[in-house]
Amino acid sequence: MAEEIATLAGGCFWCTEAAFKLLRGVLEVVPGYAGGHVPQPTYEEVCTGTTGHREAVQVRFDPEVLPYADLLRYFFAVHDPTSGDRQGPDVGPQYSPAIFYHSEAQRGVAEAVMRELAPRYPRPIATQLLPFTTFYPAEGYHWDYFARHPEAPYCRLVIAPKLEKAREAFRPFLRP
Repeated sequence: MAEEIATLAGGCFWCTEAAFKLLRGVLEVVPGYAGGHVPQPTYEEVCTGTTGHREAVQVRFDPEVLPYADLLRYFFAVHDPTSGDRQGPDVGPQYSPAIFYHSEAQRGVAEAVMRELAPRYPRPIATQLLPFTTFYPAEGYHWDYFARHPEAPYCRLVIAPKLEKAREAFRPFLRP
């Protein structure tokens, strides 16, 4: 089985992690921090907006089951690609959307998907395409947050509706 890694920042990593865990071909989703200049950042440091890091997920997936282009199309459906430093109620540079490409092949696919999807949005795409540098896994209490706290207000009011929308739009891509 072939495996690839995608590193994606789509706002709150609790939301993004929960969304990607729904997909066939996804082998693992790790919430964490990417794109910044502070080594081994903590959640509290990232929340200040001064580390350069974004809340992100690393998605380990099988491209034979879930091609990278389809993974990115799904990513664009589960975040607002026209919003720079904000995703829903979450505001700050740590929530800025980005695709961190791991290879020139990933970069090319991402550019093509972004060109394909751009006409569907009323504003220009703000999601940045950046070279991958480092990724730091988040503290353990962030992992599987939605699965462990489905009744928490943020989970009920923000994550659950986002997941329902994803389920409707991408039914063929979902795990049985």
